[in-house]
Amino acid sequence: MSAAAPVLLAVEGLTKSYGGVHAVRDVSFSLKAGEILALIGPNGAGKSTCFNMLNGQVTPGSGRVRLLGRDTTGEKPREIWRLGVGRTFQITATFPTMTVRENVQVALVSHHSQLFNMWSSAPKLARDEAEPLLDLVGMNGYADRPCGELAYGDLKRLELAIALANQPKLLLMDEPTAGMAPRERVELMRLTARIAREQSIGVLFTEHDMDVVFEHADRILVLNRGSLIAEGVPEQVRRDPQVRAIYLGEGLVYDARHRDGAPA
Repeated sequence: MSAAAPVLLAVEGLTKSYGGVHAVRDVSFSLKAGEILALIGPNGAGKSTCFNMLNGQVTPGSGRVRLLGRDTTGEKPREIWRLGVGRTFQITATFPTMTVRENVQVALVSHHSQLFNMWSSAPKLARDEAEPLLDLVGMNGYADRPCGELAYGDLKRLELAIALANQPKLLLMDEPTAGMAPRERVELMRLTARIAREQSIGVLFTEHDMDVVFEHADRILVLNRGSLIAEGVPEQVRRDPQVRAIYLGEGLVYDARHRDGAPA
């Protein structure tokens, strides 16, 4: 990532309360093109609420969200998606009876604003565009297979292709490796990192697996009880006394075996 890379996302003073309890309190950060930023913290720290405010699913109580200089605070998820924000979810969202190619075509048709005619035209539309995306994530060999027959790791790769269908500038990934075997986690995040850097896509991801975080994140944000308590490159965060106190050592010892994709 170049130091001169443009700022894709700027978050200023983001706050959200539920019944007087602060889920997120005065959170500010920025994300540049091609940068991979991890958002971590214990359960209940406010990660999901923060994510959902960026995506438009939750309206902030106060604070601003700017995407490529445009204030998107409070805009609907569909409008934010149209600006170039892709998202993957902890639980994969695909159509199990449709083929791998058709799932990507549905996303491409939607990107081209032809969703109203999707069901009659999907098998014919965007085929040429779907194949390069499937190639990119290593799924072209499965193009004609129904999604319901795929292994979980392959579903996660397909979900990445779907997220890339709207040519995102920013990719939000919620627990991208949840439920995956250690080797699959490494492979998916290496693939994501390569694509992000090649295409100058900014990536913000939440993750419980600290091996994934410390290998792939350029910077790490740490939330606790809704507040940002640490921010920096992985080594800075690893040494931070507040972070170590919160995690009590759990998961903060990076397992170097994963760097080589070794089995657990």
